[in-house]
Amino acid sequence: MGRFRHPLVALALVVALTLPWVVLRSVGVVTSLSTMAIIATSGVAVLGAAFVLTWAAETAETDVPRAFALAVLAVIAVAPEYAVDALYAWEAGAAPGTPASETAANLAVANMTGANRILIGLGWAGIALYAIHRATRSGGDAVVNREGFLADAVELEPRISIEIVFLAIATVYAFVIPLNGGIDVIDAAFLVGLYVVYIYVIFQGEAGEEVHLGVPGYFQKLTRPRRVGAILIMFAYSAIVILIAVKPFAKGLEVLGPRLGVSSFFMIQWVAPLASESPEFIATAYLVRKARTTASFNALISSKLNQWTLLIGTLVLVYSLSLGYYDMLSFSQKQAGEIWLTAAQSFFAVTLLLNFEISIREALALLGLFLAQFYPAFQRYEGLLLYSAFYVVLGLGILVLRRRHLPRVAASVRRYAFGTDAQSTMTD
Repeated sequence: MGRFRHPLVALALVVALTLPWVVLRSVGVVTSLSTMAIIATSGVAVLGAAFVLTWAAETAETDVPRAFALAVLAVIAVAPEYAVDALYAWEAGAAPGTPASETAANLAVANMTGANRILIGLGWAGIALYAIHRATRSGGDAVVNREGFLADAVELEPRISIEIVFLAIATVYAFVIPLNGGIDVIDAAFLVGLYVVYIYVIFQGEAGEEVHLGVPGYFQKLTRPRRVGAILIMFAYSAIVILIAVKPFAKGLEVLGPRLGVSSFFMIQWVAPLASESPEFIATAYLVRKARTTASFNALISSKLNQWTLLIGTLVLVYSLSLGYYDMLSFSQKQAGEIWLTAAQSFFAVTLLLNFEISIREALALLGLFLAQFYPAFQRYEGLLLYSAFYVVLGLGILVLRRRHLPRVAASVRRYAFGTDAQSTMTD
């Protein structure tokens, strides 16, 4: 898009990608379209909305702390995931005590765990590998060359320590959730409260000073009222397009799955979340292209954090609203295993970031371990427990090896969250 001289031309072209789906949906002819037509038009709309979303977040860095702007980006980018999970939680509460309710509750949990594991297994790993690949072609300060086999690594700024710590807290708590056989109001209060505290902490930071080029740079030069208005419009438009486009896109894939011999449950746990996570992957890949690798990982970790807190916490609220009274959202033993495996993967991933780096081999480990979970033996409850234990053992090993980095993480949190100059306590 760099060949278009005026930023508004680039913005108009990107918005044009979203219009076919918006128009088709507005005139009510979507039901007459073929499955492939729905997948194509809604998918292109998601692509366009992801660019608008990223530009809005970058523009907002002038007026709010960068981490907060990226947290907003993360929330909106995964809004489709919230919509899909809320749909199943609502359906579970609509017919309590029936097999349909039990199935819907399990699908809500399955969709949530699938989305979380995709975010790390494909998202974190893919963005790290992409950033290193980009650096080999055009250079980049965020990638460092290390001696050893596949040792080149993405180097992250210490300010990302806030996200690492909050994600670690949410991950440890997640191990406890399956013990009750469901998600209750205590889980909701803790997880939602944790995310509120996170937002409060990152909002205390200073507004960004970085001036961008292209569309964000154009809007950053406007007066503050006009700039804020443009930011709000871009955020709102991208959020609306994503919300109305990703669910049909995912449902289209679900319909297509059985035609290809793939179960609907598999489609809901893996293919639908993959579709709903696509705006996040597009947005973060775009940030990498602009040599903003730390910002990209900041957004990815923030996405993981809000799914691991808000998404889980709100499921029981939606379920109770559908019921008309409070009750715990119960799930099957197998879904308990899925939550443990998701928490174990998260624990392993967090330990990898303790040194504020992720190397090629670590990214490949995240990707390889994610793919290996589809081995049939790991699809049963016992297999899920075994694979969870394997992740935890690996994470504990990394934690022991990188324990000397813990003081640096703590010092970074004090510095960036509370304004304490703790550089003197940091260790290499």
